[in-house]
Amino acid sequence: MDELELLSDDEQLIMPDILTREQFMKFVEKSSKFEELMMMYRCAIREVQTKLEILNDEFKTKRQRNPIDTIRSRIKAPMSIYEKLRRRGYPVSIQSIADNLNDVAGIRVVCPFISDIYDVAKMLISQDDIEVMEVKDYIKNPKPNGYRSLHYVIIIPIFLSSGKEYMKVEVQIRTIAMNFWASLEHQMHYKQFENDEMPEIVNQLTDCAESIYHTDVRMQEIREDIHKMNL
Repeated sequence: MDELELLSDDEQLIMPDILTREQFMKFVEKSSKFEELMMMYRCAIREVQTKLEILNDEFKTKRQRNPIDTIRSRIKAPMSIYEKLRRRGYPVSIQSIADNLNDVAGIRVVCPFISDIYDVAKMLISQDDIEVMEVKDYIKNPKPNGYRSLHYVIIIPIFLSSGKEYMKVEVQIRTIAMNFWASLEHQMHYKQFENDEMPEIVNQLTDCAESIYHTDVRMQEIREDIHKMNL
């Protein structure tokens, strides 16, 4: 008999060393509780995305431009969830996913200008049903490779037939230029090496990120100059 068949739905996935990747995927395929949790994350994403779209519409009406260029969302893939739990030494269980992972539900907001990033963030987190759990400002404090983005982990209520549930959503907000750099950097496979093995690659990426950031700053200055001329 398969190991999984010896365990109830509540008992499966208790210790990180019990299950292989294949067993985890088999569990995911038949677990109603895992699918229910993913459904709740999808609902949380819709709640946040709706808020962002409303704010964008209001901003457009009042200021005649949109602070948001695009909004994209994703639910973390089951194997990525498994690997992150194992990598961080957490139990591999349904409850552990909900308790220990902040980025199962993710939303990426791309804005035209740096000031828009902070405007959108302020408008979103000022809403009284949103709780801020974590903030990481990689724009003011970029990562060593040059990555820039503003990250929030927020807690938002969703309303189900069984009652209210509070869900975590990671919101990343960046400019078009920052997103361009991050998208290209993501396509490279240099992270399998240590930084001291590829110092020139890391330096080149950092230089590119700096150039893009300075372009962002300059573009915002030009926009502000045009705004003053219009006034």
